[in-house]
Formats: sequence, C-alpha cells, structure tokens
Amino acid sequence: MYPDNDQAAAMMADAMKTMESYYQDRGIFQDRFGFGKKLAIVVVDFAYGWTDDSYAGGSARLDAPVENTARLLEVARSRDIPIIYTTSPYRPQSGDQPFKSAADLSESYRTWDERACQLDERVVPCPEDLVIEKENASAFFGTHLAAYLIEHGIDTLLITGCSTSACIRSTATDAKSFRFRPVIISDCVGDRSAVAHVFTLADIQARFSDVVSLEETLQYLES
Repeated sequence: MYPDNDQAAAMMADAMKTMESYYQDRGIFQDRFGFGKKLAIVVVDFAYGWTDDSYAGGSARLDAPVENTARLLEVARSRDIPIIYTTSPYRPQSGDQPFKSAADLSESYRTWDERACQLDERVVPCPEDLVIEKENASAFFGTHLAAYLIEHGIDTLLITGCSTSACIRSTATDAKSFRFRPVIISDCVGDRSAVAHVFTLADIQARFSDVVSLEETLQYLES
C-alpha cells in the first residue's frame, strides 16, 4: 500500500536532509543569491484551471499558496514593487490550446473553458500590473518578461504560483540563465503532488534559486 500524499512528502523531506548534508559537507551548491537592489514579483498561473479543483488540473492544495501570495502582494503594492502575472491563452477557435487534457472529456470535471484561464479573484491584478499569456512552462520562454525586467532595472525576481515541479522550476531556472536573482517564496508556491513540491524546492535551492519563507520575505520588504 502506498503512503498518501502528505505521508510521502514527509518521507521525502527526511531523505532530502541527507542530500543537503552531502552538498554542504563538500561545499557544493547551496549558496544563496540574496535579495538584490530592485525586486519584482511574478505570479505564475494562479488561474482557475489550476486553483479550482472542479477542473481536472485544479487542486485545493493551492488554497494556502494563493492566500499567502495575496498577503505578499498587499505589501508589495504599498512599496510600488512591479507585479507580473502569467496565465494560459484561451483560443478554442484555432484549436491551439496548450493546457487541455484528456480528463477534460470526463463528466467528473468541468470542461476547460475561458474561466479556466482567468486569474483567481483572490490575487486579481490591478490595472498597472503586467499580465502575460504564456504557452510554455517557463514565464520567460516565448514572452517578453526578460526584456520587461531589464527595462525596469530589475535584478531580483520573487517567484510565486504553480506548479512547483513544472512552471515554477522552469521559471526560476530561466531567471538564473538570464542572470536575474531568482527567489522562490516557499509558502506562495504549490503543486498537486506534495512529494514533487518538497523535492523540487530542496533540489532547486541547491542549484538554481533561493528558497525563502513568506515571513522572511515580508521582513525584508518591511525593512
């Protein structure tokens, strides 16, 4: 019998401690970039197709990350920190819909529709925010995000959203490739799989991105 999602995540977390000790003993990976001089926030794919479990790809596991992101955005807006959102395009006429699954044909789930691509009202954008429709996992691939950050003098990207093991990981990896400082806010990202969430945060901290808590981030912003 397999352990449930949370039990498996706890087992994975214990295993990751061994890996982290291995890295630290040898002085490889694990370095932190730290916060830079100018920050921006990217909210990756907190649209209803992911946050509402009536859709095949949705998960109630994202409720806490969405609500934590709302806390972060409130503080960020008071400090005029640029905020970028991503979601999937909805183009049913062309048949070019990148995030539709076979499960959408099941009567058990809501069919992928325009609402699925609409950003969750708990983290709804303001008029001054940038909203990007992306067709790939990374918020950078095939978009003008890098150019936007460079134009605004951004050197640090605070990353929130979903899913940790896919779009968050690829966005952080590309951010580092573009020589930005990627910082994943651990309480503000989530995954359908608790195991994938735990593993990805530990592994990406060792290689491509800082992983910090919401409280640590808020303390930095308020200071």
